[in-house]
Amino acid sequence: MQFSILQTQAGTSAVSYLPILIQLLFAGGLITMLLVLSNFLGPKRKGTDKLQNFESGIEIKGNARQPVSIKYFLVAILFVLFDVEVIFFYPYAVNFRELGWEGFAAVGMFVSLFLSGFIYIYKKGGLKWEE
Repeated sequence: MQFSILQTQAGTSAVSYLPILIQLLFAGGLITMLLVLSNFLGPKRKGTDKLQNFESGIEIKGNARQPVSIKYFLVAILFVLFDVEVIFFYPYAVNFRELGWEGFAAVGMFVSLFLSGFIYIYKKGGLKWEE
């Protein structure tokens, strides 16, 4: 009988967050302990070869801070933008029967805005590699 009273009271108070706090403290302590132990017990071999950059076994050629064409960044940002927009189709696909024609109209408007943005980018030349 006492357990059920504690259970209902714990659901409305801060006591119900105690296991989460204990788990976070344990995880933080474990991470701190592992980092400190690896720092003290790990090997320390420093040298010019050890401190040099390494790229998949390929020797370093030139400076890594060379200017890169803005086209790469533009294409990457457009990919992320249009890729994230496609994620919004999933809730509609799951609930399309419950949404009915109103949901269909909303998705149609979303697709029209999506396509108008794509057409705008295409006409501005955002996807052309040659200039």
